[in-house]
Amino acid sequence: MFKKILASIGIGGAKVDTLLHTERLCPGENFKATIVVKGGETEQEISGLDLALVTRVKVERDDTEMVVNKTLAHWHVADRFSIGPGETREIPFQAQLPYETPISNNGARYNQSKVWLATGLNIDMALDASDKDPVDVIATSTQNKVLQAMDACGYSLMKADVEEGVIRGQNFQSSLGCYQELEYRPNKFALFGLKEVEISFVSTAGQTHVLFELDRNFGGDTYHSFSFANDVSQDEVTQLIKNLLG
Repeated sequence: MFKKILASIGIGGAKVDTLLHTERLCPGENFKATIVVKGGETEQEISGLDLALVTRVKVERDDTEMVVNKTLAHWHVADRFSIGPGETREIPFQAQLPYETPISNNGARYNQSKVWLATGLNIDMALDASDKDPVDVIATSTQNKVLQAMDACGYSLMKADVEEGVIRGQNFQSSLGCYQELEYRPNKFALFGLKEVEISFVSTAGQTHVLFELDRNFGGDTYHSFSFANDVSQDEVTQLIKNLLG
């Protein structure tokens, strides 16, 4: 009886862990995972098992800036089941990352972009036995061509974060309620040149849309958007960005 009481408040209860089959993932990529549920010291009834892709988002409320968790995707994995004491149950799972998933592995000097999988057991009359597993999200091939072009043009990635809101460009807009912003600065100062370049991606199955915000030392901000087919060459991307940045 005492063990059952402890399990009901999360002590000696079931534990859950999600094991990704792939070490690194790109936005829009299909992935497989195994969800491992380990029973505690007493039998428990699990009312459901859910998985969520989560990131940290910068928001503004009443002139106050804060960072909150935001769910990018949610999957219901399993309905009600029982887990016995000491029992291990493995549940296979597969899904697709959203195309607009932030790039967490981006090389920024100050990287605030974090992405993880949160797994939760809905245990009747018990605390949630949850698990948080970081996801190493790397740029897609087309996104990487844009990043390499910025390097070739003499710019360094200083900061990366995720902000609340919607971005729009010519014939596209974001859809997750948040967007990643990659902040570049020139390696050399020019009095009348660019002070900062901010880049955001809105990717789809066939195209990668890019929004550029150019901040000049004496000229204010301007916005430019482009759409690249996902088979675009590195030379095409680099030349377009060179022309844009001047």
